[in-house]
Amino acid sequence: MPRELTIGNGSLQVMFDAAYRLRDIYFPYVGKENHTAGHAFRFGVHADGQLSWVEEPAWERRLGYGRDALVTAATLINRNLGLRLDCRDAVDFHENLYVRESIVRNLGNRPREVILFFHQDFHLYANNIADTALYEPRLQAILHYKGHRYFLVNVGKEDRVGVQEWAIGTKEHEGREGTWRDAEDGRLGMNPIAQGSVDSTIAMRLALSPDGEAICHYWIAAGTKFKEVKIINAVALDKTPAELISRTESYWRLWVTKSPPDFGDLPVDVVDLYKRSLLILRTLTDNHGAIIAANDSDLLQFGRDTYSYMWPRDGARAAYALIRAGYIDVPRNFFRFCADILTDDGYFLHKYNPDGSLGSSWHPWYARDQMQLPIQEDETALVLWALWQHFARHKDIEFVKPLYRPLIIRAAEFLQDYRTGETGLPRPSYDLWEERYGVHAFTVATVYGGLMAAANFAESFGEGHLAEKYQKAAAEVREGAQRVLYSPGAGRFARRFDPDTEALDLTVDSSLFGVAAFGLLPADDPMVVSTMVQVENCLTVHTDVGGLARYERDSFQQVTQDYDRVPGNPWIICTLWLAQYKVESATTPEQLRGTVDILRWVAQRATPSGALPEQLHPFGERPISVCPLSWSHAELIITVLDYLDKHRALRG
Repeated sequence: MPRELTIGNGSLQVMFDAAYRLRDIYFPYVGKENHTAGHAFRFGVHADGQLSWVEEPAWERRLGYGRDALVTAATLINRNLGLRLDCRDAVDFHENLYVRESIVRNLGNRPREVILFFHQDFHLYANNIADTALYEPRLQAILHYKGHRYFLVNVGKEDRVGVQEWAIGTKEHEGREGTWRDAEDGRLGMNPIAQGSVDSTIAMRLALSPDGEAICHYWIAAGTKFKEVKIINAVALDKTPAELISRTESYWRLWVTKSPPDFGDLPVDVVDLYKRSLLILRTLTDNHGAIIAANDSDLLQFGRDTYSYMWPRDGARAAYALIRAGYIDVPRNFFRFCADILTDDGYFLHKYNPDGSLGSSWHPWYARDQMQLPIQEDETALVLWALWQHFARHKDIEFVKPLYRPLIIRAAEFLQDYRTGETGLPRPSYDLWEERYGVHAFTVATVYGGLMAAANFAESFGEGHLAEKYQKAAAEVREGAQRVLYSPGAGRFARRFDPDTEALDLTVDSSLFGVAAFGLLPADDPMVVSTMVQVENCLTVHTDVGGLARYERDSFQQVTQDYDRVPGNPWIICTLWLAQYKVESATTPEQLRGTVDILRWVAQRATPSGALPEQLHPFGERPISVCPLSWSHAELIITVLDYLDKHRALRG
């Protein structure tokens, strides 16, 4: 199930599924240590002798956000119980504190008592071994802890603060389902402590007058020591949860409107998605610099791995999106992170954890009876390319100065050296899809862009000899790409060249857009034009869903082999790449106008809250794979800004 809502502050991230179940809590790094391991925290209501959890069919759910803020707006209606709940969730922008406000409205004309139940299913450090849960009587709160991870749970209403009713017990052991079962009769067992595989449930009783309402606040403080969560709990009591939600709402509205562009004639739904994309991208960015691909932990149940990594390629595109949108500090942190993880030889490995450690990988160091570098070279090149975009826009001299030698020149030397003399092209590496080994058109284009970025930096820093060297290498890459990778017979660029057999892989691939995107060739070059015409014609999905596939006969998450209609599942990023090319090649307002249709297509296929997945089901519009994906949101931001720049240019 995709994650419908995500909120966070760069250290604490909280995510909800489409049933409004809290499913993920990441702390103290975004994307590392999911302290739920994907298990659901239940939220239920007991009234008139009945208990109903909000994920049950009897509930009507509308999930979204407050306008331009990382504060949720959830409406839950149960007509059988005659109740309506209006909830707001926020992670405080400063404190590591998650807060929920629940306004419970009585839809009946008689007084009633309603009990709200909040269930906590922590798996600290992402496992259920040796956890402890206890009732802390001095704070009147529930405490879950293990090692250096502490989570304090509390609740309050207008006339009372503190946990008065609770259940603490074991789960996932000897058939025990958890303390949420204890809530079915409306009363909790009040066990003071449990250890091992444990969970907890707390209750808050509310008195409702006829057609009246009552407000309850629930919060979880996160820390690495008991002292930390104790202090954060005191902040919640002093400032009040309602004030913390309000200040967080104000902060994010200020953040997302930092450098608002003139949106011109863009439709409202596209503008709203642009702003939501900025906010969602921020929740997937750790304060230490890593921009995480996705934190939808449901994937863990299938492949036993996640997307909770920083891929330098994805991160570079996301950083570029934020740079274009006027942000400075978040991209700075990303580039500092990259400088720390760059190898001594000047390249990035496959992917990284948000603490900078090396992530899992399936790229071998040894293949074909010889050593090979297990890298995707486009990742190294794109970080250089994105850093130059940052410098060109912001002239951030003092920030770039300490990165010049250890990151820029070291990576540039690798790009310059890791080429073959016969073709001038980069040596083989893995493609951006992480599936094939060879010399790929997308990689070649990014290496050109990275070398030109390095040349620009060298010239700016007064090292003309280095600028000339990188410019010469870039020119050789461009000449080799035209000579080796273009097939006159097919009338398009090949996606891959095998230097061992000198064979071309002529599969039509959406990533061929990179030939123009990173400056290798201009968008109006006949070779680029014919390539992109074939990309659009061959990869368009001919169902009611539409969109563009990654490449011909794509089998990843495949749902049909009807390749005439469905060359592959429609991907958000691939569809937006086509839009970016159309913007770049447009010479009239009429040509540009077609891009708006693609942007609206993306907006219409976001989840109700505005989350963009990796790919869509070709027959049902529902997300496939992870959601939200930071790369999808980044490409949406880039496309909108590309469109607005070209729109202004064409209007003179």
